[in-house]
Amino acid sequence: MKKFFALLLSAAMILSLAACGSSASSQSTEASGESTAESAPKAGGNLTFATGGESGTYYAFGTVLAQHVSDKTGTQVTAIVGNGSQANVEDLDAGAVQLAFCQSDVMSYAYAGTNLFAESGAVGSFSVAAALYMEQVQIVTMNPEIKSVADLAGKNVSIGASGSGVYFNALDVLGAYDLTEDDIKAQYLNFGDSADNLKDGKIDAAFIVAGAPTTAITDLATGGRQVYLVSLDSEHADKLCELSPYYSKYTIPADVYGTPEDVTTVAVGAVVIARDDVAEDDVYNFVSSVFDNIDEVTSAHAKGAELSLEFATSITDVPYHAGAAKYFKEKGIEVKTK
Repeated sequence: MKKFFALLLSAAMILSLAACGSSASSQSTEASGESTAESAPKAGGNLTFATGGESGTYYAFGTVLAQHVSDKTGTQVTAIVGNGSQANVEDLDAGAVQLAFCQSDVMSYAYAGTNLFAESGAVGSFSVAAALYMEQVQIVTMNPEIKSVADLAGKNVSIGASGSGVYFNALDVLGAYDLTEDDIKAQYLNFGDSADNLKDGKIDAAFIVAGAPTTAITDLATGGRQVYLVSLDSEHADKLCELSPYYSKYTIPADVYGTPEDVTTVAVGAVVIARDDVAEDDVYNFVSSVFDNIDEVTSAHAKGAELSLEFATSITDVPYHAGAAKYFKEKGIEVKTK
């Protein structure tokens, strides 16, 4: 009988140990599963990203970013052609898109309800995902006699679509030289049409605001034709920067387009903005996949080389989206949110 109880006790101990082992194994597997789930891309939404015209940097770089985010995360991003910064903000506000490229000055006008948005009023439905790079005010011509902004007086000049960011940049630059819209024969053309009209000799110059090199200008330089960019002298460039906090002085090296010399101009920031109601995880996925993989982005588009956390978090007059703020906080940078 003693032997029977001893055997029963041993069996109970074995079963108890087996159960503990099974429990420990289960806990270990669950912990491992949780870790795997956290390290895997989080399931996300489908976002539409308004970029720019097919001849501009917004579209070319935007399609690269959209594909990159879609490949790296659970958030699927589709880049579409946009109609300029103002239209992108309006489409974002209407819910037609969830992400959009925008010039930093136009973004600020929209948020404050000034300039382009003075009549329609402030737009408060968006926030910043990240500032990406500087886009230059490029005054393009194929006429070597046009050497200064002052030389544009009386000429046929494309100043961008009426009411666009380019339009206001053009007026700012002309104004710095005491010229107005009435002092030129203004044409209101997009980048692609500006390039075509320059090529055909229908216009003398065109304002194109985009990150250099810009496809519309690069295409002009093919076929052995010489492209010129009109430089701003230091006095007038400094005047512009003093008048508006959105401008920074910038030099476009001669080898970008094969111009005879380096060109001095001003630039504004290219910013990606997001609707406030886009899920935090989706904006986090967008920002983290881009800034954690800058080398990969750069291998697909040269503008990736200009990405930096410092510039990404440099916006101060418009709040950042919670998803972007979460990522930047992980990198030790605090940004303003709503």
